[in-house]
Amino acid sequence: MTDLKNSYMAGPDERGRFGDFGGRFVSETLMPLILDLEAEYERAKLDPAFWAEMDDLWKHYVGRPSPLYYAERLTEKFGGAKIYLKRDELNHTGAHKINNVLGQILLARRMGKTRIIAETGAGQHGVATATVCARFGLDCVVFMGAHDVERQSPNVFRMRLLGAKVVSVTSGRGTLKDAMNDAMRDWVTNVHDTFYCIGTVAGPHPYPAMVRDFQSIIGKEVREQIMEREGRLPDSLIAAIGGGSNAMGLFFPFLDDKDVRIIGVEAGGKGVNMKMEHCASLTGGRPGVLHGNRTYLLQDDDGQILEGFSISAGLDYPGIGPEHSWLHETGRAEYVAITDKEALAAFQICCEAEGIIPALEPCHALAHVAKIAGGLPRDHLMVMNMCGRGDKDIFTVAKALGVEIDMGG
Repeated sequence: MTDLKNSYMAGPDERGRFGDFGGRFVSETLMPLILDLEAEYERAKLDPAFWAEMDDLWKHYVGRPSPLYYAERLTEKFGGAKIYLKRDELNHTGAHKINNVLGQILLARRMGKTRIIAETGAGQHGVATATVCARFGLDCVVFMGAHDVERQSPNVFRMRLLGAKVVSVTSGRGTLKDAMNDAMRDWVTNVHDTFYCIGTVAGPHPYPAMVRDFQSIIGKEVREQIMEREGRLPDSLIAAIGGGSNAMGLFFPFLDDKDVRIIGVEAGGKGVNMKMEHCASLTGGRPGVLHGNRTYLLQDDDGQILEGFSISAGLDYPGIGPEHSWLHETGRAEYVAITDKEALAAFQICCEAEGIIPALEPCHALAHVAKIAGGLPRDHLMVMNMCGRGDKDIFTVAKALGVEIDMGG
């Protein structure tokens, strides 16, 4: 990583801070584990054998590089900008999550940990963690909110098929925030043999930077692929954001390219002006501390964390990664919100126009593409991260559209 003081790629600092955001707000019990993890990651970053194993698994197990696909019919439909989709939904397990999970579990093995825990919302991080644990013969426990267990039942079954224990979390509203709370409680209780595999660019340092570094394979590939296809860098990048790992993975390698416009798309739920009916932390929140880091959060006047809302389980989180908060405050990236209704419309458009069934998460990004592409010149190159496929969401979409799925054949 560069040490240039004027570089957006230089952070975090030695305290794990991106400006005023990030840090390590954890119990004394967890601090030694956090410091051990940081030290192991610093060693791994300089170890060619570690990256050789990562590269081999990314290529032969995950299926990277994922394609950069020119979405010709979407381009024609929206008019204006030339739209490319980074096809990370074609990865093994169906999303970007496995990029990061591989790295963390290789670290866990280096540290002698035999039990892996994870949180999951949409289930994709849980599936990826269960998959890699099966690959290496490790015990796996996945914490998932009871509400998400119900709406993401296909992924729950996949995790169990892969040998993971899925713990249904009934506290709070039974979504991603609550699953992360219970995972951290488990970690405190089982510090000796357990490694916590966090699925997004949040949590205490070094997680935000570490997850970003593993996910930045997305943006690194895009740089090479767009140069091969078009001979120049893209004019804009767009990605959906819950905690924000797929977005940071795409954005990070371009942060110092000042002519590249960067747009993150949050979950607007039923509308950002409706109290507790959205998950747009930057649009409708303010700074606070949650899950070991300082970042923008949905909270009331007393600092109590609010229960967000989104049709998308993977975006249903009342916070955001601290690096995104920093990019927001410095103005390097723009952040907007898209409603459930707009995301559902984009889902249908993508299916019918490109023959791609997307996850609800990237449909938020695609809905914003639909809003702005037509107002841009035809030589504008726009890259959107298609970070997950829609197998997991068909029942949710059918219910939202009032369609009954007949499973009887």
